[in-house]
Amino acid sequence: MPPQIPGAHRRNESQMLSRGSILPAGSTTTTTSSAAAAMSATKSRQYAHLHSQLAQLNAHLADTENLVRMTAVQAGDMRFLGGYIGGLFMGAAKVLGEEGVKGAAAGKHGDNEAVVKEES
Repeated sequence: MPPQIPGAHRRNESQMLSRGSILPAGSTTTTTSSAAAAMSATKSRQYAHLHSQLAQLNAHLADTENLVRMTAVQAGDMRFLGGYIGGLFMGAAKVLGEEGVKGAAAGKHGDNEAVVKEES
């Protein structure tokens, strides 16, 4: 016999004995077969429902995959458009900035002349 380890699980003689059924001997076969048939019908219905749900989930997953792929393509296009519009804004700021400085200098002199003329 192997050495005893404190706290280790040991098999007792009571665990080796078989237990008897509490159901009557004659009714177990009919009850078991009708319960198995009912259980089988219920399981097959549940499996069919699960199969339809998995098919629907697979279809939704495919749609989501296509949407993510299209979103990635559109994100690349938006990046290109952002760069293009940014270039246009920088060019417009450069052109309008130079004209704005010249116009502001001329406008200040023109406004001063207008104020002087009004005072006279």
